Amino acid sequence: MTSSRVVCVGEGLAVLVAEPGPLEDSESFRRSAGGAEANVARVLVQLEVSAAWISRVGDDGFGRYLVRQLDDAGVDVSAVSIDPSRPTGMYVKARGAGTGASGDLALGDSSMTYFRAGSAASALSVADISVAPAESLVRNSEMVHFSGITVALSETARGMTRALLASASTVSFDVNFRPALWGEGIDRAAGELADHVRGSDVVFMGADEAFEVFGIADPEALRAEFPEPRYLVVKNDAHVVTAFDGPSRVDVPALTLDVVEKIGAGDAFAGGYLAGMAKGLSAVGRVRLGHLCAAGALTAHGDVAQVLDSSSLTAALYLSDDEWSGVDFAELVVL
Repeated sequence: MTSSRVVCVGEGLAVLVAEPGPLEDSESFRRSAGGAEANVARVLVQLEVSAAWISRVGDDGFGRYLVRQLDDAGVDVSAVSIDPSRPTGMYVKARGAGTGASGDLALGDSSMTYFRAGSAASALSVADISVAPAESLVRNSEMVHFSGITVALSETARGMTRALLASASTVSFDVNFRPALWGEGIDRAAGELADHVRGSDVVFMGADEAFEVFGIADPEALRAEFPEPRYLVVKNDAHVVTAFDGPSRVDVPALTLDVVEKIGAGDAFAGGYLAGMAKGLSAVGRVRLGHLCAAGALTAHGDVAQVLDSSSLTAALYLSDDEWSGVDFAELVVL
């Protein structure tokens, strides 16, 4: 393939999921695939929006596994580079069993230990988007999506993201602030992330992370601080998403649901919202589709949301405001 509607650029990670309980007691691990931009790409293709993933993986089993997982999901992986000298990044996910034992987490909680320093993806650079087929994918796409995780990976990765800001027709950017990734460069994080917000067309951020990075949490204040992106989407602790399209604003509550695991919900929301844009949905429809996809991640284990079938999605998208506010996600699964 030489074109996809959305091109996602960033690190993929092999994931080892421990048994519930203290990590030191887990005797087996379930393998899966993660990574913010890869997660977004997999949500997009579930919603029948063609997507490609540009990244680097090691010449190892985990790298081959990641590429196969994305390929099997329907994502174009033709521009993934194989790095012969650096390993594929990975993380171990501990899951709480709620036993109260030392080292155990609360039931439903999870924590991640990352092994990504010096990974293949940390070497991402302008070269990775300047040669075929990546160059063609970026040039022919309707949108390029990446996150603050990619910006934080390395100086060369930041050079690549800045090049994308300058060259891509439309840029979608998820702030995804991860302090540990910035390391000794943490003092530069706010400035770098602000530059990327101002240079993008679609921006996602959580009110909590916006406060941590920019010292601002209120959506209107964030809009005043960042007028440049046409679409600014702010998620807050009250489970309401405020979405700006230029000067106009909508506030859409999240669905009622029983949270199983929070990992991947933000990526799923971004994938749903971007798919809504691609499908020409209204401002409210785009946010609702984001919420529906996030719910698919929140109510299941694993980093990638399982999206509802098209008939259930359609029924949910066209609920009245009162119906939407009162419905439980579990009810939508059987519509």
